[in-house]
Amino acid sequence: MNPRLLRRPAAVVLPLSAALALTAVVGTAEAEPARHGTAARVVSTSTLPDIPLGAFSNALLPGTVDDDRDVDLGGIGSDLYPAGRSGEYWTVTDRGPNGQIEVGKDKRRTFPVPGFDPAIVKVRAVGDRIRVLKSIPLTTASGAPVTGLPNQPGRDEAPYDHSATTPLAYDPNGLDTEGLVRDRDGSFWLADEYGPSLVHVSAAGRVLARHVPRGLALTGADYPVVESLPPIFLKRKINRGFEGLALLPDGDLVMALQSPLLNPDKAAGEDSRTTRLLRFSPRKNRVTAEYAYRFDPVGVVEPGQTKTSELKISSVVALGGDRLLVQERTDKASRLYEVRLRRGADILGSRWDGTASPTLEQLDDEAAADAPVLQKRLVVDLNTVAGVPGKIEGIAVEGSSTLVLLNDNDFGMTDGPGAFDANGRLVDSGVETTLVRVRLPHRLR
Repeated sequence: MNPRLLRRPAAVVLPLSAALALTAVVGTAEAEPARHGTAARVVSTSTLPDIPLGAFSNALLPGTVDDDRDVDLGGIGSDLYPAGRSGEYWTVTDRGPNGQIEVGKDKRRTFPVPGFDPAIVKVRAVGDRIRVLKSIPLTTASGAPVTGLPNQPGRDEAPYDHSATTPLAYDPNGLDTEGLVRDRDGSFWLADEYGPSLVHVSAAGRVLARHVPRGLALTGADYPVVESLPPIFLKRKINRGFEGLALLPDGDLVMALQSPLLNPDKAAGEDSRTTRLLRFSPRKNRVTAEYAYRFDPVGVVEPGQTKTSELKISSVVALGGDRLLVQERTDKASRLYEVRLRRGADILGSRWDGTASPTLEQLDDEAAADAPVLQKRLVVDLNTVAGVPGKIEGIAVEGSSTLVLLNDNDFGMTDGPGAFDANGRLVDSGVETTLVRVRLPHRLR
């Protein structure tokens, strides 16, 4: 690593010339029958223009990306959090461009731009344009990039180059950032899929602490690693760690596990519809509660889909008090529900917080009804709202009845050997980073 990288400032404001422009399409559509005879509808659409990923990354930490393979900035839709001023939001990238290529009987995880460093990105949506206002690279205690590469052999997927032929090195500092909130002191909290972990970073993007499950034994990281989360979360499915993150009015954080744990085994996890939420107190620096969340059947979330393993939570949003907005989705469909985090539903330290049979993940519908699963209420089925893009991962609430939705475009990448041409340049999927505002026919808060 170039030692100059360790002395770079952690936050850089991109020039407006590197900001984004886009076309907007305003649409309306019938949603589920709503109060007063009206329906949810899209009221604005903004899109991110092309910004070369190398130029973006090297403006923050010079020399991190030597070849972006014609990949543009994307992936900022991993989460969305209001930035205070109307139309401005904090977003976060995930681990960067990545895909899968089958080699023999193996599916290899590719990282075509391995030097990419995850970043917090502040944007403004004005009309049909998304503009980048500020970008903050995530760095270690010594100021080096954290990268988005996997952490541990045997636990995480082995990383390869764009062609899936050349192995890359694991990085114990690597983060697959997904959820994001901004605390009152200006620092950020991030949800990470690898650990899974809860990551506290300064306003300048420096990792202050990474909270991981007890027993993870992550060594070699250039920042404090704290084993403060329940050990049952070591059973997370690969690429399905913490995804959603909410900041409650009392200052507590709620992390959502994207998919059910593989508890006690892979078969149970793949067939399960019960995932988990964790409540963490920054003041006490520990987990204070755990909740069981039950998905609807996959065919309800996405009509025609039969694979239960496609169910995911990608976003949770605090609505006030003990109320949360929870997203259930597949890659093609999305529905939003309201839940209350009641004390009687806390399973932390109970028999459901372990591996005793039957586990929480093994419960069928009837048995789950007797377990302390959170009660929920459908707020809106986004599949019925015309103009909402696929793979929504970032959600915010604006005012009392407007949803702000941001998709993850996967940096324009697709899986398979056709993702890059013979010269190693990206064959772009054409999926744009798109922010839409949806007006609901009823109040959320």
